[in-house]
Amino acid sequence: VQLQASGGGLVQAGGSLRLSCANSGRGFGGYTMGWSRQTPGKEREFVAGITWRRNVYYADSVKGRFTNSRDNAKNTVYLQMNSLKPEDTAVYYCAAQRGVQGIRDEYLYSYWGQGTQVTVSS
Repeated sequence: VQLQASGGGLVQAGGSLRLSCANSGRGFGGYTMGWSRQTPGKEREFVAGITWRRNVYYADSVKGRFTNSRDNAKNTVYLQMNSLKPEDTAVYYCAAQRGVQGIRDEYLYSYWGQGTQVTVSS
């Protein structure tokens, strides 16, 4: 599994961005995919996760605004972010874990992509 995140950028509050995370390596089947984010001086926090069967989970802070989806044929997961707020500003990371070990626990993800910066201006 080799993950590559993209789609970050600068957007005004209330705007939208769509992050993508593509797996260029072998093995995507059966993996749970997660998104986390981190701001300077803070711990990385869970944002959203989606199982192979497309069961989706969200952090309370993004529920109703973010949508996590996956295209297994394309080995890609997406995070559609709407109604963005300045507090959503962070580096966003995608990650993968085999099976469903603990979708909200970042320590259970074995593979991580590089981060993509999301900046929301007020």
